[in-house]
Amino acid sequence: MASMADERAQAHSLGYEWTVVLLLGLAFGFAYFDRMAMTFLSPYVVKDLGLSNTQVGALGSGLSLTWALGAFLIGLWSDAVGRRKPFLLAFMVIFSFCSVLSGLAASFGTLLASRVVMGAVEGPFLPICLAIIAAASTESRRGVNVGIVQNFFGSLIGTAIAPIALVWIADYYGWRSAFYLSAIPGLILALLVWRFIREPDMPPAAGVSKRPALDLSLLANRNIAICALLSCLMVGSLVIGSIFLPLFFTGPRGWEPKTMSFVMAVLGICPGIGGVLVSWISDRVGRRPPMIFGCFLAAICPFAALYFGGSIPVLTAIMFASWLGIGVFPLFMGLVPAETMGHAKAATAMGLVVGVGELSGGFIGPLIGGKLADLHGLQAPLLIQGALAIVAGFVAFALVETNPRVLARRAQGDVA
Repeated sequence: MASMADERAQAHSLGYEWTVVLLLGLAFGFAYFDRMAMTFLSPYVVKDLGLSNTQVGALGSGLSLTWALGAFLIGLWSDAVGRRKPFLLAFMVIFSFCSVLSGLAASFGTLLASRVVMGAVEGPFLPICLAIIAAASTESRRGVNVGIVQNFFGSLIGTAIAPIALVWIADYYGWRSAFYLSAIPGLILALLVWRFIREPDMPPAAGVSKRPALDLSLLANRNIAICALLSCLMVGSLVIGSIFLPLFFTGPRGWEPKTMSFVMAVLGICPGIGGVLVSWISDRVGRRPPMIFGCFLAAICPFAALYFGGSIPVLTAIMFASWLGIGVFPLFMGLVPAETMGHAKAATAMGLVVGVGELSGGFIGPLIGGKLADLHGLQAPLLIQGALAIVAGFVAFALVETNPRVLARRAQGDVA
């Protein structure tokens, strides 16, 4: 009888665990869907509201700024009060209504306000999701569950499905309707989370995903300083490309929005595939070689968009192969800082690297890219995108290897 009760309890626990993964995976996917909506709808919005490229860049910069600040400050607030679910529900409702506000925008100022508020609540959304998942997961599945939510759902919904769905709605019903409809999944999921997700059992100040205060002294460590610099360069490259590639394709390239949306959807599955592939390679050959190669590989994408004169399918294939290089993000944002500093300071080191990247590359990069696009054409931000990735490749040469298995093999070779 006792064993049967234990089996039922384990089955119930596993069922709840997968419920959490599914609901929060969908929630994060649609949160990222809302963040990326402006990117894929920008050709319509720019034409209707008469926005400059500088203003388009400012929309991305404002969201990145409040994303970084919200992730840190509201994450600390959640840790301090020892609550997760109320924050999560509030964020889902607020970012959904921000999407509606984006659709109602009649000017750049209103649109910027909606994106800034959206960034503030979406920034802490993922860390709080991951804290709930960590509490609901068995230790053996914790890493897998986090990866499913962050990489699979984020890339599938936010960057693969989003361009096709949003552009289709915009073509048939207008870009404002696309913003309105993108708010619906978040509201539905908020109801499901309220009904089926339990508040994790944890005391205040003993949170599962404690977010310590920013410790700039960690930058004295060579690897942390290099990872922070890589974060500036690669976040800037990624954000600039995400913002200005759709405008370049529908502008100088002369593509129809629907063609652009399919190409961007193909690129949208790269974060999930690339993150797994590059991490897998790094487990076997070390962190440093794939980091170097991945940065250089990512630089090919904007140059192919600028200069390749062949067919669209071949161009898409080239950009897809190149964009797999952004799979280096989990390395310099997670694995290398964690292996460098050890478990005790891993969260602090990763938070520092992510924050520096968002506040520099994510905030400053689009502003510079937009201004140069107004002065010199939409080719300028793509050149910056490629140049940042190339510089990152050279910077990665300065990393000190951290893979324990590779270091152990080297030590054995030295002994032999």
